[in-house]
Amino acid sequence: MTLSCGAALHHVRVVLAAAGHEVAVTRCPGLGDTDLLARVRVVGHHEVRREDVDNERSIGRRRSDRRLFPATEPVPAETLAALHTAAAAEHAWLHRIGPEQVGFLATAGESAASIQDRDEAYRTDLHAWTRRGHGSGEGVPPETVVSPTERRVPLRDFTLDGESLLDPGYGDERYAEYLIVATEGDQSVDWVRAGEAVSAVWLTGTSRHLAGSAMSDVVEVPGARNLLAALLPRRGYPQLVLRFGMDMQQRRPPASPRLPEGSMIDIEP
Repeated sequence: MTLSCGAALHHVRVVLAAAGHEVAVTRCPGLGDTDLLARVRVVGHHEVRREDVDNERSIGRRRSDRRLFPATEPVPAETLAALHTAAAAEHAWLHRIGPEQVGFLATAGESAASIQDRDEAYRTDLHAWTRRGHGSGEGVPPETVVSPTERRVPLRDFTLDGESLLDPGYGDERYAEYLIVATEGDQSVDWVRAGEAVSAVWLTGTSRHLAGSAMSDVVEVPGARNLLAALLPRRGYPQLVLRFGMDMQQRRPPASPRLPEGSMIDIEP
C-alpha cells in the first residue's frame, strides 16, 4: 500500500510540474501521525519543460499489460538507460536481471505462487479483488486479466480458474526486460521513495513506447524476496520487479477502473 501511495505522490508531483508549479515534499514527517506519508507544498513556479508534459500525458496512457511481448525487437539501450536515470532521480535504483539470472527470477515467481496458492486468506482476498464490477472503481477486472500461458518467468495468476477476457497475444518474451526496483533502506520512507521511482520509471517507459507490468508477488513472500536480494550487485532491498518490453501489440489493453477524485478509502482494523 505504501508503494502505491508513493506512486500516487509522484503522479501529484508530475501534474503540478506540468502546470508550472515548483513543489517541496516532506516524506514521512512524523509529528505524532504515523499514517502521514507525505506533505506537498507549492513553493514557486517554473517554465514547463517538454518532459513535464510527456510525463503528464503518460499518466493517462499507462496500462498494466500482462500480455506476451513479441520477440521481434529488444528494448533499446538508451531507453534502459533512461529508466535507470528515472529511478535514481527518486533515490532508488534499478537492477537489470541479466539472461544468466532470469532462471532465478522464475524460481522466485514459482515459489511465491506455490506458497500463496496454499494460503486461503490470500485466495479469498484475490478473489474479492478480481470479482468487483467495473463501476466500483476498484479491483482487477476480467477485461485486464490474461489467461495463464507458457512464459520464461511466470506471472501472478489473477484468474483463480475464473474468467479471463484478455487474449495473451503473441510472442515468446525473448526480449522481455526484468528490472528490480531497490532501495538502500527498508523503512516507510524507503517504500514511499520506491513507489515514486516505480511511477517515474513506468511513465518514462510509457513515453518511450514500452509496455509493462509489475511483479509484486516475488516481494510479498520472504523467501522469494531474499532470492531477489541475492541477485543485487550491492546491498539493498528489493521493493518490486518491473517487466517491460516493446509495445507492439495491435491493441492496447483496457484501463483498470479508478475511484472518482476525492474518494476516501477507509480500512477497518
